[in-house]
Parts: sequence; C-alpha cells; structure tokens
Amino acid sequence: MAQDSVRSILFVCTGNIFRSLTAEYALKQFLGSQGLYCVGSAGIEAKPQSIHPIVRARLLEHGADPAGHVQRKLTQSLLDEADCVVAMGRDHQEAVQRLFGLSIPLFNQLCFERDEPILDVHEALPDWEENEAQARAYVVSVVDHIYDAIPHFAARLPHLL
Repeated sequence: MAQDSVRSILFVCTGNIFRSLTAEYALKQFLGSQGLYCVGSAGIEAKPQSIHPIVRARLLEHGADPAGHVQRKLTQSLLDEADCVVAMGRDHQEAVQRLFGLSIPLFNQLCFERDEPILDVHEALPDWEENEAQARAYVVSVVDHIYDAIPHFAARLPHLL
C-alpha cells in the first residue's frame, strides 16, 4: 500500500502509450504540484513502442509533454503500491481480474457513472489503417475526452481513496 499521506492512482490500458498515458498526464496536470497523489500508468501488454505522433501532439496542445514517459508493463508490485487502479477499457478490467484476481472500475464509471470503456483506435475503427483522417480524429477525440473527464475524476478522488 502507498504511504499514509500520499495516495497512489494507477491507470491501466494495453500498451501504456495512449489512453492510460493520457489519463496519467491529464490528472498530474490537473492536480498540479500539491503532492497529495502519486499518479502513474501501465499497460497489460506494454510491448516496446513509441507514443504515436498524434497522441504526442495532442498532449502537447493540452500543455503536457510526454517526452519523459517510460512505458511500463503492469505487475503485481505496481498493483500492490496503488490505492486506486483504473481500467481504461473492458479488456483491461478482464485482464487484471484474470491475471491478478483484482476487480477494478472503468475510467468512465468513475468519471460519469457510465459503464463504457474507452476503445483503442483499432477497436473503434477496424479499418483505421485505410482511413488515416478518421483514425486521427478518433485519437484526438479520445485524448480530449480524457482531459474533459479528469475534473470529474478528481472530484471523486476523496471518495475513491
């Protein structure tokens, strides 16, 4: 468990280069330097890959620089250190339950009380590789959705921890 005074929040997605990364950076930015929370992210697969230029550009437009991001694979140790673990998608919920025996909520459940996953681009747009403009628009919309949701998430933090 995290230290008594600092509470730990961990966002989980697949590769730790899009959805959980965005949630981590958006929440860190929203909370500022108050130091009450340790915010991180990890991926259930986290295969070595770079942050997509569209994600990086949109984060920069929101004022967050992901240049120092280190991709992490979800481990039991990371789960043990976290006070609040949040899945970005249903597959992340299922993987954490299957691999670690832990039931975790979806991001949209905590923010909006909606049982809706945030889909990866290939889940939302199966033909995303043939439609670059649509894929770009979807990725931007997901980053913006997470940023828009973070104040709702932050308002619920005292009740989550």
